[in-house]
Amino acid sequence: MLDIKFVLQNLELIKQNAENRNVKVDLDKIASVYEERKLLQQEIDELRSERNVIAKDMTSCSAENRPVLVERSKEIKEALATKEKRFKELDESFTSEFMKVPNLTHPDSPLGKSEDYNREIYRYKEPTQFSFKPKDHVEIGQDLDLIDFELGTKVSGSKFYFLKNEAVLLEYAITKFAIDALIKEGFTLISTPDLAKMEIVEGIGYNPRGSEAQIYSLNNSDLCLIGTAEITLGGMLANSVIDEQDLPKKFVGISHCFRTEAGAYGSFSKGLYRVHQFTKIEMFAFTTPEKSEETHEYFKGLEESLFRALDIPFRTIDICVGDLGGPAYRKYDLEAWMPGRRGDDENTNGNWGEVTSTSNCTDYQSRRLNIKYKSKETGKTEYLHMLNGTAFAISRTLISILENYQQSDGSVLVPKVLQPYLGFDVIKR
Repeated sequence: MLDIKFVLQNLELIKQNAENRNVKVDLDKIASVYEERKLLQQEIDELRSERNVIAKDMTSCSAENRPVLVERSKEIKEALATKEKRFKELDESFTSEFMKVPNLTHPDSPLGKSEDYNREIYRYKEPTQFSFKPKDHVEIGQDLDLIDFELGTKVSGSKFYFLKNEAVLLEYAITKFAIDALIKEGFTLISTPDLAKMEIVEGIGYNPRGSEAQIYSLNNSDLCLIGTAEITLGGMLANSVIDEQDLPKKFVGISHCFRTEAGAYGSFSKGLYRVHQFTKIEMFAFTTPEKSEETHEYFKGLEESLFRALDIPFRTIDICVGDLGGPAYRKYDLEAWMPGRRGDDENTNGNWGEVTSTSNCTDYQSRRLNIKYKSKETGKTEYLHMLNGTAFAISRTLISILENYQQSDGSVLVPKVLQPYLGFDVIKR
């Protein structure tokens, strides 16, 4: 969330920013409820103070004055009950609306209401060319006995799957490759829980409630299945104060990810592209505000280097304002070329598909989670900045490998960088 004082002092700026980002939030309501709540808090504090004075006077007052104090004490009790109830209503109303306010936006983020305005800023290699009509990963997975969607549906429902044989080994190879690369970069390796408290999920910026929620909530519990290790990694330092000399803190987290994928249908969602469960290797950093933009560019560079190592064509996209999530100040996506990604037109020859993203969330999440750092220069505590980036989402990485490395005889070559982890260089029938 943003600083409420900044919001109230810059209402028109915040309104325009919310409009640019396609976020519906009633800022006039936020301002009026905040003022009403503040005045009511003052009244409550005054009544509580008076109640304390009366309680002290009761111990030394005369018998004739005691009934007056008792009567006033009753009046205060009734007034407090009414005002505290109203304060709770106002506080819930304010919090509910204020949490919708998106982060500020980097001035260089492209303006635009939809992904059509996203800007390509880098490309590695041109789309893979074949002397034959390439298959999609669903066909390849069936032909080589690597992926079983029918069994996944039978056991768990649609958008679940079983990885089999060499696909399982590929998952572990991709994971180990990412871990090795990031440990060399000074990241601390973490295997995170697959569950998080609702307050942590909301603090990161995910909405675990409602029909459009992308997070699974557990009945009769305040726990949610995480949609990304960003949630658990970011939540690790909730309600903490970090010494500036200990920053930046860089973590690489491994977790399962669970997403409802509400409304995710169509040919572009086929197979492994949008599923309810997958494994992801996630980068996360806590930094000082002065270092967050530099760290964001660093994360982007790491994502690019990992996919260059796989030698898969990709492009880097600067996400437009209207396509940013609420917490992100700026966001970059990597889109890999997927030869089998044809949408509704089977005659097209592939398309780009998102495989990673990295976001600079500045102090938006740290304010919600109360994570600060202590300045070594001033000794004061300030909100630190938090950033996240995908190393590999295994399901989509598998798509890009299987489809780009397929051969005319139906086999799939293994990227050279993964061969030492696997001990073989080709997957055959």
